Amino acid sequence: MSSPQTASPLGILNISLRTATVLLLFTLVFTTLMAVVHGATKAPIAASVEAEKLKLIGEVLPAEAYDNDLLKDAVELPATAALGLDQPSQVYRARKAGAPAALVFEAAAPDGYSGRIGLILAVRTDGELLAVRVVAHKETPGLGDYIDPHKDKNKERPWIRQFDRQSLARLPTERWRVQKDGGAFEQRSGATISARAVTNAVARAMHWAAAHQQELFDSAPVSAAGLSGTQL
Repeated sequence: MSSPQTASPLGILNISLRTATVLLLFTLVFTTLMAVVHGATKAPIAASVEAEKLKLIGEVLPAEAYDNDLLKDAVELPATAALGLDQPSQVYRARKAGAPAALVFEAAAPDGYSGRIGLILAVRTDGELLAVRVVAHKETPGLGDYIDPHKDKNKERPWIRQFDRQSLARLPTERWRVQKDGGAFEQRSGATISARAVTNAVARAMHWAAAHQQELFDSAPVSAAGLSGTQL
């Protein structure tokens, strides 16, 4: 009986080389394909992200209030305790005919009933709050979530709209509280904590904007990577 043939070292080497070559070719083809796909989708994805940013900004800043490219006229803001932000964010600078018009920026109320409440505000250079909107929250559905106009059952006059067109000049600091605390802003029965958190955060943001407006408009712009947390 003949004994089983044993592959020669040369044969084993040839098999190994062929296998390595196939794997290398597969890797090259796969890498090339992924690069092509990435290149083809990069621009549409970037355009989609920019559209979402502008849509969010549009909720607080009317299109007729500015004529510059907001996404190219932004300032990088580090984590800012006065705004309740523990991560960097961007401040978008609205200009009209070359003149400063408004600032759009994030803020947060860390003390909502169910945790952090994210906000976006637009404040004009004369100190008037154009609008504020809630962009992230975990408040109780049907109770504290009325702070979000998309969840507020009162569609004709959402709770958050009472801040529109307010200013520190028009309303003294001590009035920037909910009515239950002696302030000017309404709260809904059974959900005062949510309203108080937002109201206090908006008041802090208004003071911050007044104190830093000039330096923000004087700062060199940076590429806007986006409203953080959108954090915002």
